[in-house]
Amino acid sequence: RFVLSNGHASMLLWSALHLSRTRAVNADYETLGRPSVTLDDIRRFRQLDSKAPGHPEYHWTSGVEATTGPLGQGVATSVGMAVAEKWLASHFNRPDFEIFDYKVYVVCSDGCLMEGVGSEAASLAGHLGLDNLCWVYDNNHITIEGSTRITFTEDVVTRFLAYGWNVLRVGDANDIERIEQALDAFQKTKGRPTLIVLDTHIGYGAPHKQDRAEAHGEPLGDEEVRLAKRFYGWPEDAKFLVPDSAYERFAAGIGARGGRLRREWTGLFETYRAQYPELANEIELMQRRELPEGWDRNLPVFPPDAKGLAG
Repeated sequence: RFVLSNGHASMLLWSALHLSRTRAVNADYETLGRPSVTLDDIRRFRQLDSKAPGHPEYHWTSGVEATTGPLGQGVATSVGMAVAEKWLASHFNRPDFEIFDYKVYVVCSDGCLMEGVGSEAASLAGHLGLDNLCWVYDNNHITIEGSTRITFTEDVVTRFLAYGWNVLRVGDANDIERIEQALDAFQKTKGRPTLIVLDTHIGYGAPHKQDRAEAHGEPLGDEEVRLAKRFYGWPEDAKFLVPDSAYERFAAGIGARGGRLRREWTGLFETYRAQYPELANEIELMQRRELPEGWDRNLPVFPPDAKGLAG
């Protein structure tokens, strides 16, 4: 599962959902036959009724795992997700049936790590040894006010080591091989959550806005966008250009791999249902947000007391 805790970077989600041609679903998770995010939604980024809002909104845009508005909320939510996976695996998994074995990946920012709720959640994750949790820290040294040094000079790495986390560092966000090695190290780490410190440059490729607060809180402007496209070798005057080959590449990668994994899991679950029908039914009730029959049979009853009852 994936949480974008620094939710103002939501275009990362909207572009990925669009390019992968993720389909929209309704509240009952029935496919509606239309894309989750269209190119028109992206053109209307942050506008009223667009499926590409300024921060991820759960149940507004299909494919979004968590609403991450206030800084720190996403990282805190991810700890709950990781705890939930541990409980689900313990309660439902059986020999040869790893029904629940997912990991939780988070992209977070300086702002997330400044918040008290983020610190408390990280402390709890370290205490519980949530080795299914990985935070990727977008370390660009910039907030909307300017350099993080204005308000934030602590040693983040030492803090997370004190929490009991495994801490890794990738010094270049464009070094894909190093990033893959760090993620592989996370997947092999047992008994500790992982923080990957990823050194990045905000506005990378924009010659006059890179590493500046303006790249955080303002549009680049037509001329700076043109120069950034020149840096990337992209047609300078093209707007919202998505070549067909991009869709094809996503379909051959994420689409094919995701479809295969989904079919494998569905087949595994059908076999599981045949052997453990009561557990399978419990999973499906939870997915439909329904309560099992007789769920309230053991609720305590408190008769009225003339002396009152402490709340």
